[in-house]
Amino acid sequence: MNATNICIFHKERISIFIDGNNMFYAQQKNSWFFDPKRVLEYFTKDPIVSLVNAFWYTGLKDSQDQRGFRDALISLGYTVRTKILKEYYDDISGRYSQKANLDIEIVVDMFNTVDQYNRVILFSGDGDFERAIELLRSKSTHITVVSTEGMIARELRNATDRYIDLNDIRQDIEKLDFQS
Repeated sequence: MNATNICIFHKERISIFIDGNNMFYAQQKNSWFFDPKRVLEYFTKDPIVSLVNAFWYTGLKDSQDQRGFRDALISLGYTVRTKILKEYYDDISGRYSQKANLDIEIVVDMFNTVDQYNRVILFSGDGDFERAIELLRSKSTHITVVSTEGMIARELRNATDRYIDLNDIRQDIEKLDFQS
């Protein structure tokens, strides 16, 4: 066999996991929002990249909350996972806050689909993902974390193969008021 017969085309198989609530606050901090469709286009523009899965995780006030947005995500090809928000009281601040905490669902989906991909794109800054990322890397999975400065845990940033700040890809993924 000569070299031309041995050349094997290596396809990058990616899965995207978006921690919707975490990203909402990151986008709010940056004063701009990303477009879920443009996110998929950005990470799959290279012809050697094949999108295997795209997951979006979000907390809901009730079962009808964000119905139109969730339907739009599904039509784009996202698998949408939801959980009803729980209210917590903070003794120190004296305030109530709401949290869905979908970290377990994200990790379960990552490991349940691990044989389908060789690259993960995780949109979150939550340090709770550090151990899951370390385990995925031990399986030769390339991990990219997307977040923003001031909202990414040092542990998560150190555990990943690549970190992308949302502001560095803003022109490629920002939600535009008028799209052609």
